[in-house]
Amino acid sequence: MLEGKKTEAELFLRQTKQDLSDDPNGYRMLGDYYFANGDLDKAVAEYESLYKAHPKNLQTKKNYIQLLILKNRLDEARKLDDEILKTSPQDVDALVFRGQVKMRDGHVDEAVNALQSALKSDPDNGVAHYHLGLALDQQGNLARAESEWRDAVRLKPDLMEAQRALAAVSVRKNDWESLNQIASTIITAQPRLPDGYAMRSIANINLKQFPKAEQDINKAIEVAPQSPIGYVQMGNLRLLQKQFNDATKAYQKGLEIDPANSDALSGLMNTYLLQKQVDKAIDAANTQIAKVPNSSAFYDLLGTALFNNKKDYKAAEVALRKAAELDKKNSDALLKLGQALRAEGSTDQAIATFQQSLKDNPNEISFYILLGELYEAQKNWDAAKGMYEKALQIQHDNPVASNNLAYVMLQTGGNIDVAISLAQTARRLMPDSPNAADTLGWAYYQKGLYPTAIDLFKEALKKVPNDPTFQDHLKKAQQQAQQQSGS
Repeated sequence: MLEGKKTEAELFLRQTKQDLSDDPNGYRMLGDYYFANGDLDKAVAEYESLYKAHPKNLQTKKNYIQLLILKNRLDEARKLDDEILKTSPQDVDALVFRGQVKMRDGHVDEAVNALQSALKSDPDNGVAHYHLGLALDQQGNLARAESEWRDAVRLKPDLMEAQRALAAVSVRKNDWESLNQIASTIITAQPRLPDGYAMRSIANINLKQFPKAEQDINKAIEVAPQSPIGYVQMGNLRLLQKQFNDATKAYQKGLEIDPANSDALSGLMNTYLLQKQVDKAIDAANTQIAKVPNSSAFYDLLGTALFNNKKDYKAAEVALRKAAELDKKNSDALLKLGQALRAEGSTDQAIATFQQSLKDNPNEISFYILLGELYEAQKNWDAAKGMYEKALQIQHDNPVASNNLAYVMLQTGGNIDVAISLAQTARRLMPDSPNAADTLGWAYYQKGLYPTAIDLFKEALKKVPNDPTFQDHLKKAQQQAQQQSGS
């Protein structure tokens, strides 16, 4: 079986199922084999049959529920899970399933509650820690999410999903040494899968260890020649090395293997865009859309190129709207759609788009921030304040929301000390932002701390010398400082 002789394996396991028809461990082996080999459709069909034949076997029912969740058949999963919880309210597996279903439904707070209940009953359940981390991440609490994932791998070192989640944290933090270590752990556990090698190549690319990166990429291709992962990473390496022809070939190979691969298309388009070949990038997107017409990600990439590189806001709006129609949870497309509408001057439409988007993505902080900025532009200070406050309820130290809320408070006579605290948070987390420097300077100005304010305004103007607001704030602070010293 390990050598990939799938036909023989299936025949053997079908016979085992017949021979051990009264042994749950025996009759579940075929379904478990399909699942282990990534064939979810066959696994679901097999377990559906098993559940009908053995409705009273709890583990069979639980395995079936997990597969239904993975296939996003949430109503069926919820019904079966509720049956378990009705008779066993503290069943840990069932509570974990409830958490997964709630997460996929967008009810993240309820997911957290269910998963915390599971961990009260079984504090050492690595799977529950992993899923709680996912829910906390959706709430914008990356620090707690990372802590849960570390607990998950400590308790269950072979839980590769948690290792991959920690790898993603390392990428977000640009912690390439950590990514290198995690990728090596994944490679040791799963040497015949390509993604560990691909992850380690990402780490080595960013550590400027290009020969090591190329070695891992070649290994990823060797162990999985029919996977696009290795070719996409080869494209990324060649693009970084400005070997554009080789990058193009690698990405095209990835798309040849998997026409729906958005990473390969994104890389191919970036290769053209770096060579100022905007039309080629747009043509590449349209070519793949013709092959995979229901890809939200492809319309998102097309709309992004039209918006950023072509400055064709109307065409970008059409593409991004299509991306959002195909996947109402594609927050990237929804954000850019709102930005395209704003660029067209359709502020009210942009506001309506973000308001609708929040119904489908209630924990997407960026929507609250952009809505706040749109309300600010309309001088609707109360509405703007409300949006920034909601963003901070989700992520208490979000620097952009902190900065913007501080500015609104200063514009509307709010509590200066609270505004200073918010502006200090923004400044600490965005030390290179001229807006954060200006906001904190304006807060100090209103507190009467003019020399400190002047230093901050000067710093902001170093980065954006012609900004009229920064210039006005500096002028006012200097005038007040002169009056103060004169008196």
